[in-house]
Amino acid sequence: MPERDMAAVSPVKSLRWEQLPPMSRRRVYCAPVHLGGLLYVLGGCGETGLPLDSAEVLDVESQTWSQLPPLPTARAGASAVALGGRVMVLGGMDHQQTPLASVEVYHPDEGKWERWAGLGQPSMGVTALEKDGKVYALGGMGMDTAPQALVRVYEAEKDQWQPLTSMPTPRYGATPFLRGNKIYVMGGRQGKMPVTALEAFDLEVKSWTHYPCIPSRRAFSCCAASDGSLFSLGGLQQPGPHNFYSRPHFVSTVEEYDLDQGIWIKPTRASRMREKRADFVAGCLGGRVVVAGGLGNEPSPLGSVESFNATKRRWEHAVPMPTARCSSAAVQTPSMLFVIGGVAQGPSNAVEALCLQETV
Repeated sequence: MPERDMAAVSPVKSLRWEQLPPMSRRRVYCAPVHLGGLLYVLGGCGETGLPLDSAEVLDVESQTWSQLPPLPTARAGASAVALGGRVMVLGGMDHQQTPLASVEVYHPDEGKWERWAGLGQPSMGVTALEKDGKVYALGGMGMDTAPQALVRVYEAEKDQWQPLTSMPTPRYGATPFLRGNKIYVMGGRQGKMPVTALEAFDLEVKSWTHYPCIPSRRAFSCCAASDGSLFSLGGLQQPGPHNFYSRPHFVSTVEEYDLDQGIWIKPTRASRMREKRADFVAGCLGGRVVVAGGLGNEPSPLGSVESFNATKRRWEHAVPMPTARCSSAAVQTPSMLFVIGGVAQGPSNAVEALCLQETV
């Protein structure tokens, strides 16, 4: 067994939910950022289905919400990152369901928003992350609803977005993972088609490498990463050339890419999730990949939670979510997975965190 599988995995009982006070606005497709013990929640879609300019921040320790000045541009499906003590929100869609190029930055010290240089191309579903004081924006969906392959880096000294080598596979809504000097990009969509390409951008040599594709194509699946593996989880299996007459159906599929070996590990029956689910949240706590909520074969959203024990190579049930929902936003710290808003019967204002407790 690989050495990393023998690494300490926290007991499943060390995971528990903390119910935080609800947001003032019910929202879905918001952009969250965790910065210095504060959870910022920006924009999203409200109960009317229109983008919000509402921005609020939760002090996690005191469990108090504060209203921030509204976003200069109401937006949903935006991306947000922390940059040097500030919060940057980029792209998304406006009231006309038109992608946005604008970039706005909140200065907590001054309590105000500022417009910074725009992306150049309007985009929603941009994959964004910060490393070493630079923000990388990858892909997105443009005005023509086509997926983009654009890669841009923001250089604060110049207030400019500089183009980098484009992604081999255009996509939006992809999940990024930073490993050393590489940004791995997994999943995402091209219109209604889920993307199976797994690619990595080397920040030193500024070039892309294409890795073996995710073995099966599933919509509304979720991606997660542990120390040595990338995971593609669950989703909705759609009819394809080989199963043309089947109906779309939820799956419990788990596909694991071993970064050291550079291969997709052959799945076993035990490595499947216990429940079929799509449109859920996923993260990694205490050496365990965890999944929560989503949609399954029940008429209402799921509240169930399970976690993958890499040592035993199997999934174990964890404490269920206090509020069952799907389409939630999520943001992770080393010891907490925040699940924000989403859809219960309509848009939700619930904010809950799955916490890793130190066990004695």
